[in-house]
Amino acid sequence: MIRYSLHCDKAHEFEGWFASSADFDRQAEAGFVSCPVCNSLSVSKTLMAPSVSTSRRKEETMALALDVTRREAMQKLREIVNEVRTNSEDVGERFPEEARKIHYGETEARGIIGQASPVEVKALLEEGVEIAPLPVLPDDAN
Repeated sequence: MIRYSLHCDKAHEFEGWFASSADFDRQAEAGFVSCPVCNSLSVSKTLMAPSVSTSRRKEETMALALDVTRREAMQKLREIVNEVRTNSEDVGERFPEEARKIHYGETEARGIIGQASPVEVKALLEEGVEIAPLPVLPDDAN
């Protein structure tokens, strides 16, 4: 296996492992090599000096990749939560009652949000009422 330093057309740098130089070329041509940050398919090898890999550098690289991934995932989650809140009626503590009415066709089907105790949630799920928790996300200080 050969480790290549790679970069995309947006100047993101990352590494990839390939069986050979031809293997990289074949995968890149087929569209299998993409930037893990921006998903660009315009990826090329950079000049690389032999280096001794240290666990500290690996940890720093992994932490940076995870940090970017976590930020992107958190942003997507915020968008989804905002979309659900915007398009749902907040029924507060009446949530279990309203969810049952919708499930059994006693009232119009609509998106609702509200509160339910763990006991109420368990009972709703056992009845087959499809519900899911809506996370409360921390605010970004960045």
